[in-house]
Amino acid sequence: MKVFGITGWKNSGKTGLMERLVSEISARGVVVSTVKHAHHAFDVDHPGRDSYRHREAGAREVVLASRKRVAVMTELRGEAEPELDELLTRLGPCDLVLVEGYKRQRHPKIECFRAEAGHDLIAKQDDTILAVASDCPVDVAVPVLDLDDTKAIADFIMAHVGLS
Repeated sequence: MKVFGITGWKNSGKTGLMERLVSEISARGVVVSTVKHAHHAFDVDHPGRDSYRHREAGAREVVLASRKRVAVMTELRGEAEPELDELLTRLGPCDLVLVEGYKRQRHPKIECFRAEAGHDLIAKQDDTILAVASDCPVDVAVPVLDLDDTKAIADFIMAHVGLS
């Protein structure tokens, strides 16, 4: 499985780009999985639902399964957040994993950059950023791609991971 990341500061366009890339690359016949890092508490379950009640009662893991999807929820209960490498081992077979976030991990990445977000470029200090996808000209030592040119960004990723 190949791994490539999309990173950047808040409101830089990461999620929109991820969504477009999954669609574009999947349409090419590539099996794509994703991992997204969240900096806040989140819940994929809802109070009162059976699976929520299982977790609240103390279950470490709850598997919710139907004909359409399977979800595995793991309660860390004070344990450290799993590293990206460990999370990748939990994924089923695929050709490419696109990773959203995980700025500080050492996998190859494209940085999303929007001038209006008002943040500094991460690429100037991070050698794992191989290109910047931007809505404006930027001065960096890596290729700069148009943030809205999904095909060109997908081509860049696919060439880098050897799936083109």
